[in-house]
Amino acid sequence: MARFRNKQRKPFVKPIIKKQPTVDHITGDKIPKTFVFSRGKLPGRLRQLQMDLRKLMLPFTALKLKEKKRNNLKDFLNVAGPMGVTHFLILSKTESAPYLRVARTPQGPTLTFKIHEYSLAADIAQSQLRPRCPKDLFLNSPLIVLSGFGTGEQQLKLTTIMFQNIFPAIDVNTVKLSSCQRIVLLNYNKETKLIDFRHYSIRLQPVGVSRRIRKFVQNHQVPDLRNLQDVSDFVTKAGYGSESEADDEAATVNLATDLGRINQASAKSAIKLQEIGPRMILQLVKVEEGLCSGGVIFSEYGNSGSNKNQKTEEVEKDRQGSEEEEEDGEDLEDEEDRED
Repeated sequence: MARFRNKQRKPFVKPIIKKQPTVDHITGDKIPKTFVFSRGKLPGRLRQLQMDLRKLMLPFTALKLKEKKRNNLKDFLNVAGPMGVTHFLILSKTESAPYLRVARTPQGPTLTFKIHEYSLAADIAQSQLRPRCPKDLFLNSPLIVLSGFGTGEQQLKLTTIMFQNIFPAIDVNTVKLSSCQRIVLLNYNKETKLIDFRHYSIRLQPVGVSRRIRKFVQNHQVPDLRNLQDVSDFVTKAGYGSESEADDEAATVNLATDLGRINQASAKSAIKLQEIGPRMILQLVKVEEGLCSGGVIFSEYGNSGSNKNQKTEEVEKDRQGSEEEEEDGEDLEDEEDRED
């Protein structure tokens, strides 16, 4: 007996996948994209640090990049070309310390950093009374701020160029204030030669507005006035936490356009930075010309290439000297035989 087709069955609809742009439609520059992966076996906390770095590099990174043990660097490089990936962030672990390599694809250079200390985003959130992580925080790339790198040394110039190019460039005249929600700060200490790596969220607050009024406007909720006799008590009475935070004149700005419901262009707004992690203390130990290979431009522990050349030259000199001594000894033996 023939079967009747079910007319209520819904046809298959192919989902529409939005592709990320490769070129900025305003500046016309190529948008940098990254792969964050590891080489070798990592412990659990370093695996979580890898995920935190992927979230930091959003939205132009592969958040759910899958790795296998048999994958080598060439496999990632073959995929990077068609996908427009410009930089690699590679985590590894040795017996002494973990390391982070930042490489430019496909031909380098490669910067190798030793991770002295690190804190995960979860650790920083647990240490805060009110951690802040809104839903749209990672929809746009973070801003990059470099401090203390203007010493004129070649390796620091390469570090500055590398980190400036790893994030998309912005145009001050056309950038939207709503897209500037995160900032990455790198501070170089000349004495210790260490780099402080921090990741903050940017928050704006109107100057001169109490915390109660600010929360009332933001949350769109009717406040609880049962225990108050007048509406003025809600405005003037001190509540939970500090009613009004101290406003630093150096951290106040005048906005070009309105931002949200409470930050108006006609009034001053205070800039607040709240750390969201991860946090790292890095030390630049090596700079290579190629992609994790090639000549060593800089090495914190001495130029290994020159040391090898010196050793080979010494070995050749010793070998040549021993050959000359053997030839001189043979000549002396021949002269003694002739005299006899």
